[in-house]
Amino acid sequence: MKFPFLRLLVLAAAAWAGPSACPAATNGLAQEAYVWQRAWNPPVLDAVSEHAAAFQGLVVLCAEVTWQRAQPQVVRVSPDYAALKAAGTPAGLALRIGSFAGPFATKDPPAVLLSGLAAALVAEARAHGLAVRELQLDFDCASARLEGYHTWVTAIRQRIAPVPLTITALPDWLKQPAFGPLVAATDGYVLQAHSLAAPAGVDAPFTLCDPAAALRAVERAGEFNVPFRVALPTYGYLLAFDRAGKFAGLSAEGPNRDWPVDAQLREVRSDPLAMAQLVRTWTTNHPATMRGVIWYRLPVAGDALNLHWPTVAAMMAGRSPREQAQAKGRRTEPGLVEISLVNDGELDLTSPVTVAIRWADARLTAGDGIGGFELAEDGPAAVRLQLSRPGHRLAAGEKQIIGWLRLSEDREVHCEILKN
Repeated sequence: MKFPFLRLLVLAAAAWAGPSACPAATNGLAQEAYVWQRAWNPPVLDAVSEHAAAFQGLVVLCAEVTWQRAQPQVVRVSPDYAALKAAGTPAGLALRIGSFAGPFATKDPPAVLLSGLAAALVAEARAHGLAVRELQLDFDCASARLEGYHTWVTAIRQRIAPVPLTITALPDWLKQPAFGPLVAATDGYVLQAHSLAAPAGVDAPFTLCDPAAALRAVERAGEFNVPFRVALPTYGYLLAFDRAGKFAGLSAEGPNRDWPVDAQLREVRSDPLAMAQLVRTWTTNHPATMRGVIWYRLPVAGDALNLHWPTVAAMMAGRSPREQAQAKGRRTEPGLVEISLVNDGELDLTSPVTVAIRWADARLTAGDGIGGFELAEDGPAAVRLQLSRPGHRLAAGEKQIIGWLRLSEDREVHCEILKN
């Protein structure tokens, strides 16, 4: 199963007929981001406005085609072209294509549909004044059908020329005899170093990106004389298992209404430390045809299963994100104190947290914990706020109110996070 999911700088730009005109990245690898949302709501617009300039390119989902009884179902996305233009970052268009068993031909209905859709996406973007950097095909193609995919790639590339055509590719494809001819028919490809096989059970280990496997795949990709980027994950999935522990499905958005009502849920997320280490390694040692990294996905506020901007910024720099938090007390009125936990680090805070609070010359008359924290008294002028349930997560850069105290006198309080 394949899931939607990675450019040497200027010195290699001339070697690639694909996207160019990117500013030099400071760490030796050009870095890009994928905008996967179908709805360009205010958080997506804010993310593009605030963070696009940190990347050398964006790839924006524009359409998705799925097949029901071999009949195409097309969903078009309407990116905010004005926002993309204002961001000033070179942008490419992504066309996702669901699993298709064939047959494949140059001028049959599926090929005509896809070629026409690709041309329409390019034309629409240009009509809105956007210079299209590339069209990227993300086809959920079985490894055994890469030869048929070559037929589609050839037809679509001819239809959108001179806009460069790139494709996404799974590491398993690198072992197939049809892979070389397939990528030779493109202007480059994105090696998706992230994927998730269906877990054997609720207790089975699973990962989105195995760093060792990613390193091996990149070395193998370097044996083909075709430029490529490497896709690395920032996202996570929520996995569902039935009562017997059998895998029931996954979601990037939250629980699915089709899951069993008593489903057991587990999360799998990108490992920021491992991804930062991969960037450090490739910054100084990568195949000549590797052009850079594309992060799947651009951080957007409110995206619960995606990494947040402080974490992604650290990974882009090849720096292990740091964990740092502090507790603060704020008097909201005389004698009433609000206690907050502030994550001012670069990693989501997931470890158990206990906050010790003390004061002088006053009695505690009332108080309570909030958001999963419970209040416990430690003496006449001290209390603790501690988590009462597992699974707590405070995103990097965010703040959470965890409790309040009512004191007999208006006093300052001292807050300290205790190491558990």
